[in-house]
Amino acid sequence: MRPAADKAKQVSCVPYDVVYESEVRSFIESNPLSFLRVTRAEGEFPADAETQPAEVFARARKNLDGLITEGIYETNEHMAYYVYQLNSPTQSQTGVVGVCSIDEYEQGIIKKHENVRPDKVEDRTAHLLTVGAQTGLIFLTFRGTDTIADLIEDAVKKQPLYDFECADGIRQRIWRVDETASWTQAFRHVPALYIADGHHRVESSKLARDTMREANPDHNGTENYNYVVAGMFPAKDLRIRPYNRVVKDLNGLSSEDFFARIRENFILASDTIDKEPQNRGEFCMYMGGEWFKLRANLKTKQKLNPIERLDVSILQDYLLGPILGIDDPRTNERIGFVGGARGTAELERTVDDGHAKVAFSLYPTTMDDLLTVSDMGEVMPPKSTWFEPKLKDGLLVYQI
Repeated sequence: MRPAADKAKQVSCVPYDVVYESEVRSFIESNPLSFLRVTRAEGEFPADAETQPAEVFARARKNLDGLITEGIYETNEHMAYYVYQLNSPTQSQTGVVGVCSIDEYEQGIIKKHENVRPDKVEDRTAHLLTVGAQTGLIFLTFRGTDTIADLIEDAVKKQPLYDFECADGIRQRIWRVDETASWTQAFRHVPALYIADGHHRVESSKLARDTMREANPDHNGTENYNYVVAGMFPAKDLRIRPYNRVVKDLNGLSSEDFFARIRENFILASDTIDKEPQNRGEFCMYMGGEWFKLRANLKTKQKLNPIERLDVSILQDYLLGPILGIDDPRTNERIGFVGGARGTAELERTVDDGHAKVAFSLYPTTMDDLLTVSDMGEVMPPKSTWFEPKLKDGLLVYQI
């Protein structure tokens, strides 16, 4: 399903997991057509309401049905691919939207680089099963080929279905491709797809598939629920931004003891004007209204494997874990994560407001890092990558 062209800008919204609940309420109040009413329906309930997930998901289904009934959405019965382009003043990325086999995800042909949190997967699985649709694109990447590049170049010469600019300055354009055979054939020469963003969504789609398959005595493998809708973009076009960290306290240490422990594995400088690292192996730390620069000084650094060499790994293994007691960043409630789009100003605000004691600004993980770790069949530490710009929810919705 997709929205009518004159409603696409209003309907489209950010992914469900990149906005705070207060922001969701603000978006919905200012724009009743926002697809956040489907992906984050809790924003329609009073802030102090003790709503149950089933109640929220039922509201999401009702809202989606309403968008269909009102003619905001139309269903496309014919097979097609879509070309999706996002343009900012500094970056352009153009990819292909289609459905991918969940079997191939299980077989490792669609590769992951991150573990998932069971509670988030459970939440999104229940949302999927209640709403009956995959409401957001899985963000995949691949090593591009000349053939696919040529197909994309030809597609974007035509009139787009959608062409609008969002408040963040990102221009969104989508084209429909009805002649699909050459595209399918071109992707036969792509040996693997890699999850850039959307690990929880794809895992939730798999669990929803399992549930629906078990409930269907006539299952034959061709049902919609056997696939997941995804945007597939050439790796060379993508940009990873840092995924920064904030920690609530110093794990019982005084400031002096904290600095002493840091110096065991890092060179610490306080006379810095940098708020973002300029090189790998560097970290910027904000504490007590002051920025510090840390440089990894590990004697065995050259012996580390590709995962251990990641800056997110170095920070976790030599500072967050042993010094601040962040044993598992996926579950430890003393650590928070701030996506690169919010910038270092958000780190300063979080510490200055007293919500955290210390914040860390990281050098971004690279696309080569992501592909290498994925090809190894390994996973990165949680919150290693933040892709920007984000794909919009609500423009291409896949009913299961």
